[in-house]
Amino acid sequence: MSEQPTPSQAAAQTNLQTILAFDYGEKRIGVAVGNTLTRTAEPLKIIEQQFQYERFKAIEQVINEWQPQLLVVGLPKHPDGAEHDMTQKARRFGNQLHGRFHREVVWVDERYTSVSVEGGNDALAAQLILQQYLQEQGRKE
Repeated sequence: MSEQPTPSQAAAQTNLQTILAFDYGEKRIGVAVGNTLTRTAEPLKIIEQQFQYERFKAIEQVINEWQPQLLVVGLPKHPDGAEHDMTQKARRFGNQLHGRFHREVVWVDERYTSVSVEGGNDALAAQLILQQYLQEQGRKE
């Protein structure tokens, strides 16, 4: 009779990855969580701390709780694809995540995610960013 794999062995066999996505804003950061097994994303929370160190402390708590293998950051651009001020700020934020938490960071074009979320719910925008990433990865396989 063969032994059943442990959850960590099963995850390794299926290449399961937990992923956190961020919709960066100067006042709020939306956070979503998803995984590569179900290819679904769920809104998680909105981080609204005023000071940068408080924001990163809140992000650290989320990372410690979910233990993601990958971080996805939405990259805002103009409708024509041109970069603007927030593009560089989002890139810097992603680089800070990588430097502080030693996780791989990928950027996803978020041109239409924040616009398509009614009421400016940043966690829902992060969910759309992550869902877009998961769909793009599914097409590559």
